[in-house]
Amino acid sequence: MDSFRAAVQQFVAELTPPGWQGIGALEEHEHAEFRARARAGLAERGWVAPAWPAEYGGAGLGARELVVLVEELTGAGVPFGSDNDAFGISMLGNTMLRVSSAELCARFLPKIVSGEYVFAQGFSEPGAGSDLAGLALRAQADGDRWVLNGQKLWSSGAHRANWMFVLARTNPQAAPHRGISMLLVPLDQPGVTVRPIRNITGDADFNEVFFDDALTERELVVGEVDRGWAVAMTLLGFERGESALHSPIRFRNELNRLVELVRERELTEDPDIRRRVAWCHVQVEQLRAHGARTAAKLIAGEEPGPEAASFKLLWSEYHRHSTELALDVLGLDALTPSGRPSPNWYHTDDPGAPNSSASWTSVYLNARAGTIYAGSSQVQRGIIGELLLGLPKEPKPVAAGEAARA
Repeated sequence: MDSFRAAVQQFVAELTPPGWQGIGALEEHEHAEFRARARAGLAERGWVAPAWPAEYGGAGLGARELVVLVEELTGAGVPFGSDNDAFGISMLGNTMLRVSSAELCARFLPKIVSGEYVFAQGFSEPGAGSDLAGLALRAQADGDRWVLNGQKLWSSGAHRANWMFVLARTNPQAAPHRGISMLLVPLDQPGVTVRPIRNITGDADFNEVFFDDALTERELVVGEVDRGWAVAMTLLGFERGESALHSPIRFRNELNRLVELVRERELTEDPDIRRRVAWCHVQVEQLRAHGARTAAKLIAGEEPGPEAASFKLLWSEYHRHSTELALDVLGLDALTPSGRPSPNWYHTDDPGAPNSSASWTSVYLNARAGTIYAGSSQVQRGIIGELLLGLPKEPKPVAAGEAARA
C-alpha cells in the first residue's frame, strides 16, 4: 500500500507546478486546461474509474487503493475528472457493473472513461422531484427502439453531455413504483432539447430537457425492463455514499479557510462566533468519522446502503449553517461580493481558492441547494427513520374529501 501511495504522490508531483496550492489557486483560463490534463493523466492510468476492471478502462484496484487515491488527490487539490464524471462513472458506471450485461458494459464503460460518452442524469420532473415514483416521462416500445415523450428537470451538466440515463415509465398500467425502466438515451438527436436554467448565483449549471419522439435502442436498458426503481435505488446509494470518502477532506479545508477569515476580521474573541466555529469543528469531525466508516465498509466488501442518507443529511445541513456563518463574518462585504466566485455548483470551493467574499457568497447560495438535490433533507430523514431506525412509515396525507367525511 505504501508503494501505491508513493505512486499517486509521484503522479501529483509530475502533474503540478512548483508551489502548488490546489486547483482553486489557478486563474480562470488555467482552470479548465489543468482539469482536462489531470483527467487525461488519470484515465491513462485507469484512475478515473479505479475500481473498474481493466477491460472497461479501469485499474482493477481494491478498496484500500481507492481510499488512498481519494485521500492523496483530494488532499492535494487535484480533481478526479470532469463534473459529469460523477454521473457517468460514480453513479451510472458503478451501477451498470452490478446489473448490466457484459456486452452492454463493454459497449459503454470504456467510452465513458475515455470521455467520448459524457452522461447527465434524468430523474426529476416538474411533477416528480423527491417523489420519483410520480414521474410521467413515457417510453413506448416501437420495434427495436423506445420512443420517449416528456420532460426532465434540474439535470445538472446536461448542456455538456451527449448521453443521459433516464428513468421513464414503460408500463403505465403498473403501480407507481413498478413499470419504470432506466434507459440510456443519446442527447444529440432532433427529438431532444436541452434548455439551461439560470440559478440564483447567475450560473446555468442545470437544465430542463424535453423529449419529443426522441429515440433510443430497445436494448439500452440498465437492469431489467419495468424494474428501474430498484436500479435507481442502487444508483442513488452510490451517489450519496462515495462522496463520504472525499467530502470530509474538502470540508476540513474549507473550515480552515473560515477560521482564517475569522482571524482576518479580528472576530476571534466574539463569543457567538467562537461558539459557532466550535460547532462547525464538531460537525466536520462527524463527517470525518462517517468517511472512515464508509472506507472501512468498502474495504470489508460492503457497498453503500441506506446509511448513506445520514451522511448526506449531515453534510448538507452542516454546509448551510457553516456558510451562513461565513457571511455573518463578512458582514456588509457579503452584500457587495468581490474577487473570484467559486466555479463549483457542488460542495465547497476548490482547495487553494482565495478567501474572497465572492467565493463565500457563491458557495453559500449553492449550499442552500445542497439540502434539496440528491434527495431533500426531508427525504433523507424519512429514509433514516424507516430503514435505519425501524420507525413506521410516514402516514400519507388525507385528501380533503376524506377528511371532511371523517
